[in-house]
Amino acid sequence: MAATTPQANNKLVQYRKELIKEYVRENMFSPYMGSAANSIIRTIYDNKKGGEQVNIPLVTSLQGTAKSTGTLTGNEEAINNYGMRAWVDWARHAVATTDADEQKDSADIFGEAKPMLSDWGKELQRDEIIEAMASIPSESAPSGLGSSDGQRVNGITYAAATTSQLNAWAVDNSDRILYGNVVGNYSGVHATDLAKIDATDDKFTSASVSLLKRVAKLANPRIRPYKTKDGYDYFVAFAGTTCFRDLKTSLGTSHQNALPRSKNNILFQAGDLHWDGVIIREVPEIDLFVDGVWDSGIDGNLKTGGNNGSRVAPVFFCGQSAIAMPWAKMPTPTFRDQTDYQFIKGAGVKMCYGVAKIFQKDSNSDLTQWGIVNGFFSAPADA
Repeated sequence: MAATTPQANNKLVQYRKELIKEYVRENMFSPYMGSAANSIIRTIYDNKKGGEQVNIPLVTSLQGTAKSTGTLTGNEEAINNYGMRAWVDWARHAVATTDADEQKDSADIFGEAKPMLSDWGKELQRDEIIEAMASIPSESAPSGLGSSDGQRVNGITYAAATTSQLNAWAVDNSDRILYGNVVGNYSGVHATDLAKIDATDDKFTSASVSLLKRVAKLANPRIRPYKTKDGYDYFVAFAGTTCFRDLKTSLGTSHQNALPRSKNNILFQAGDLHWDGVIIREVPEIDLFVDGVWDSGIDGNLKTGGNNGSRVAPVFFCGQSAIAMPWAKMPTPTFRDQTDYQFIKGAGVKMCYGVAKIFQKDSNSDLTQWGIVNGFFSAPADA
């Protein structure tokens, strides 16, 4: 019997109309963003009508001595205040195709432009918030402002900071930086203190969370906790995957004993961890910065900056007003206007904003970050 075999061009080819998009994570900082003064990441819209700067007024609490029978006249306390400037810059992106390419396309790739541009914007803002949390405060405009690529991250980015800038930041913020699980690791020399972080004893654990909380509560000016909608006060710590892994391991017994044996036990589901009045949120991209941005070009890089060249990762322990995000132009869709007689079509997005670690300048001209403790912990990669 002779079986009929279809010639190659006659074989049926099946394509999935629905594209399988690359997995893109939502902005993990979104729940803690808001316009209220007690938000961790404050969104500010004061400069929507123009200008490249926004002023953020900061006022510290009163510290004066109480008077009983003495006169108050002439003994009034001056209100310590500072106006922090933040810069905004543009971010734009677009995709384009031609009618000829669209005709040959088996799937509606261009139809995915809008959600893909939205995902791109979320990723960009997430990464720039991470960079801002690690940045060195500066009163100068950010390097690259207004250039072709722009620069929305204010201050001096961690990867670009010099030895003297890193050490000056460490000295100005001595009460809100923690190297490992020992407060005494601090000396004011950043690379030296990173090298004290032990690969075993200085992992991020439940004790680390409690220590970070004490550091935040003893800092002056104080770091105020974030208040949730149900009225509870919380600090929020943002950690990369490796630090989050070590914390989850250290909390295993505590959570196992304290929570019900059901699917609601956080040992059996992904999500935030809670310990000692602190919400710990995993932001996996922090580890990508450790391995691909903060691994060279700085004095004491994090990938090999720990004791005996071990890997170190930051944990950003935040209270109110840790980060400012001023907006001059909210994300707006754009479309190509040079279409070559309607043969080329393009879709894009444009926005104008800045991301800045909030800081104040004290009487000694020290630039002190306002609502964040930067912790550094041993974070070995998985074997």
